Amino acid sequence: MSMINQFLWVIFPYICLAVFIVGHLYRYRTDQFNWTAKSSEFIEKKKLKLGSLMFHLGIIPVIGGHVAGLAIPQSWMEAMGISNHMYHIGAVYIGSIFGILTLGGMILLTSRRFTIKNVRQLSSASDMIVNVLLLFIVFMGMYSTLVTNAVQPEFNYRENISIWFRDLFILRPDAALMANVPLSFKIHMLAGFGIFALWPFTRLVHVWSVPLNYAGRRYILYRKHRKYES
Repeated sequence: MSMINQFLWVIFPYICLAVFIVGHLYRYRTDQFNWTAKSSEFIEKKKLKLGSLMFHLGIIPVIGGHVAGLAIPQSWMEAMGISNHMYHIGAVYIGSIFGILTLGGMILLTSRRFTIKNVRQLSSASDMIVNVLLLFIVFMGMYSTLVTNAVQPEFNYRENISIWFRDLFILRPDAALMANVPLSFKIHMLAGFGIFALWPFTRLVHVWSVPLNYAGRRYILYRKHRKYES
């Protein structure tokens, strides 16, 4: 059991992070032409517009909440005057609102990809896998927040998961910290690292393609072409 925990909470995360970094460098050097989101908007717009809006409005605060909860030590929060009760309200209640918004968006986007024939035919196997895995990750996150926290209110992930996560980046992870973590949180974390390993080989790479140069580029001038006859 100790060897399994060592693999899951030390070796596997490092493998995923290594694939994430090396995979991005390799794809950028060899496959920039396909560094795109491959939009299917011309096939179906209604579900895509609503689902994408819900997902993106929800996922940004959700990521911010994960960064705050995992990267910032509890003692630092308390030093800033944020008590455990205040943090709990923000993480559970406010976080749940954005989490539900993200989950709703993912349900719409995933159902669209699988149920609309033309969208499904345009999709690659990686598109299907990413949609299902993202939906699963968001669902497990919401389950952990709403169900596990209600069943085990004494559990505080900042006392184990957060410490383990920060220790990964200073190269001294302790798998023992994850021993008594509820199963739903474990699944959520492992699936999250799994998506990092898949990231460089899917359409998720478009996240890094922020068109900042658009703000400073010159206007494109369109001129009418006139055909002159002699």
